[in-house]
Amino acid sequence: MKYVLWIVLVAAIGVAGWRIIAPQFANLVFQDELQDTAAQLGAYTGVSPPASNEELRNIVIRKAQKDDIALDPEHVSVRRSGKPGYPVIFIAADYTVNVNLLVYSYDVHFYPTSRGGKF
Repeated sequence: MKYVLWIVLVAAIGVAGWRIIAPQFANLVFQDELQDTAAQLGAYTGVSPPASNEELRNIVIRKAQKDDIALDPEHVSVRRSGKPGYPVIFIAADYTVNVNLLVYSYDVHFYPTSRGGKF
Protein backbone atom coordinates (compact mmCIF):
# COMPACT_ATOMS: atom_id res chain seq x y z
CA MET A 1 0.00 0.00 0.00
CA LYS A 2 2.86 2.31 0.83
CA TYR A 3 4.38 1.87 -2.66
CA VAL A 4 1.07 2.60 -4.35
CA LEU A 5 0.82 5.93 -2.50
CA TRP A 6 4.35 6.84 -3.56
CA ILE A 7 3.59 5.97 -7.17
CA VAL A 8 0.41 8.08 -7.08
CA LEU A 9 2.32 10.98 -5.49
CA VAL A 10 5.11 10.85 -8.08
CA ALA A 11 2.57 10.62 -10.91
CA ALA A 12 0.64 13.63 -9.54
CA ILE A 13 3.84 15.67 -9.31
CA GLY A 14 4.75 14.66 -12.86
CA VAL A 15 1.36 15.67 -14.24
CA ALA A 16 1.46 18.99 -12.37
CA GLY A 17 4.98 19.65 -13.61
CA TRP A 18 3.99 18.95 -17.19
CA ARG A 19 0.97 21.28 -16.96
CA ILE A 20 3.27 24.04 -15.69
CA ILE A 21 6.08 23.45 -18.20
CA ALA A 22 4.00 22.78 -21.36
CA PRO A 23 2.84 26.42 -21.86
CA GLN A 24 6.40 27.67 -21.30
CA PHE A 25 7.72 25.26 -23.92
CA ALA A 26 4.96 26.14 -26.40
CA ASN A 27 5.81 29.83 -25.92
CA LEU A 28 9.50 29.17 -26.69
CA VAL A 29 8.60 27.32 -29.88
CA PHE A 30 6.15 30.05 -30.86
CA GLN A 31 8.76 32.77 -30.24
CA ASP A 32 11.15 30.95 -32.57
CA GLU A 33 8.43 30.80 -35.22
CA LEU A 34 7.82 34.55 -34.81
CA GLN A 35 11.52 35.19 -35.41
CA ASP A 36 11.48 33.02 -38.54
CA THR A 37 8.35 34.74 -39.86
CA ALA A 38 9.77 38.22 -39.25
CA ALA A 39 13.08 37.31 -40.87
CA GLN A 40 11.25 37.08 -44.21
CA LEU A 41 13.55 34.38 -45.49
CA GLY A 42 11.32 33.95 -48.51
CA ALA A 43 12.10 37.47 -49.71
CA TYR A 44 15.79 36.58 -49.95
CA THR A 45 15.28 33.20 -51.61
CA GLY A 46 12.99 34.31 -54.42
CA VAL A 47 9.65 33.42 -52.82
CA SER A 48 7.31 36.39 -52.59
CA PRO A 49 6.92 37.80 -49.08
CA PRO A 50 3.52 38.41 -47.44
CA ALA A 51 2.01 41.50 -49.01
CA SER A 52 0.37 43.08 -45.97
CA ASN A 53 0.44 43.24 -42.21
CA GLU A 54 -2.93 41.47 -42.17
CA GLU A 55 -1.46 38.55 -44.11
CA LEU A 56 1.45 38.34 -41.65
CA ARG A 57 -1.02 38.49 -38.75
CA ASN A 58 -2.96 35.56 -40.24
CA ILE A 59 0.26 33.55 -40.68
CA VAL A 60 1.15 34.15 -37.02
CA ILE A 61 -2.32 33.09 -35.87
CA ARG A 62 -2.08 29.85 -37.88
CA LYS A 63 1.35 29.10 -36.39
CA ALA A 64 0.00 29.77 -32.90
CA GLN A 65 -2.89 27.36 -33.48
CA LYS A 66 -0.37 24.70 -34.48
CA ASP A 67 1.24 25.16 -31.04
CA ASP A 68 -2.17 25.07 -29.29
CA ILE A 69 -2.08 28.80 -28.56
CA ALA A 70 -5.36 30.64 -29.03
CA LEU A 71 -4.80 34.09 -30.54
CA ASP A 72 -7.20 36.69 -31.86
CA PRO A 73 -6.11 39.20 -34.52
CA GLU A 74 -6.10 42.01 -31.94
CA HIS A 75 -3.50 40.08 -29.89
CA VAL A 76 -0.94 40.21 -32.72
CA SER A 77 0.99 43.38 -33.55
CA VAL A 78 2.93 43.81 -36.79
CA ARG A 79 5.16 46.78 -37.55
CA ARG A 80 7.32 47.39 -40.60
CA SER A 81 10.25 49.75 -41.03
CA GLY A 82 13.27 50.03 -43.27
CA LYS A 83 13.56 50.31 -47.02
CA PRO A 84 10.75 49.06 -49.27
CA GLY A 85 12.90 46.33 -50.81
CA TYR A 86 14.36 45.22 -47.49
CA PRO A 87 11.77 45.72 -44.76
CA VAL A 88 12.48 45.12 -41.11
CA ILE A 89 9.46 43.44 -39.59
CA PHE A 90 8.62 43.33 -35.91
CA ILE A 91 5.92 40.93 -34.72
CA ALA A 92 4.59 40.66 -31.19
CA ALA A 93 1.83 38.59 -29.65
CA ASP A 94 0.15 39.14 -26.31
CA TYR A 95 -1.75 36.24 -24.76
CA THR A 96 -2.60 34.51 -21.50
CA VAL A 97 -2.76 30.77 -20.79
CA ASN A 98 -4.69 29.28 -17.90
CA VAL A 99 -2.80 26.54 -16.02
CA ASN A 100 -5.20 24.21 -14.22
CA LEU A 101 -3.71 21.99 -11.52
CA LEU A 102 -7.10 20.58 -10.42
CA VAL A 103 -6.88 22.11 -6.93
CA TYR A 104 -5.35 25.41 -8.05
CA SER A 105 -5.61 27.40 -11.24
CA TYR A 106 -3.66 30.44 -12.39
CA ASP A 107 -2.97 32.48 -15.50
CA VAL A 108 0.42 32.89 -17.17
CA HIS A 109 0.90 35.94 -19.39
CA PHE A 110 3.19 35.73 -22.43
CA TYR A 111 4.49 38.47 -24.73
CA PRO A 112 6.68 36.78 -27.37
CA THR A 113 8.28 39.02 -29.98
CA SER A 114 10.32 38.56 -33.10
CA ARG A 115 12.95 40.96 -31.71
CA GLY A 116 13.26 42.35 -35.20
CA GLY A 117 13.12 45.97 -34.13
CA LYS A 118 11.73 48.35 -31.58
CA PHE A 119 8.03 48.61 -30.95
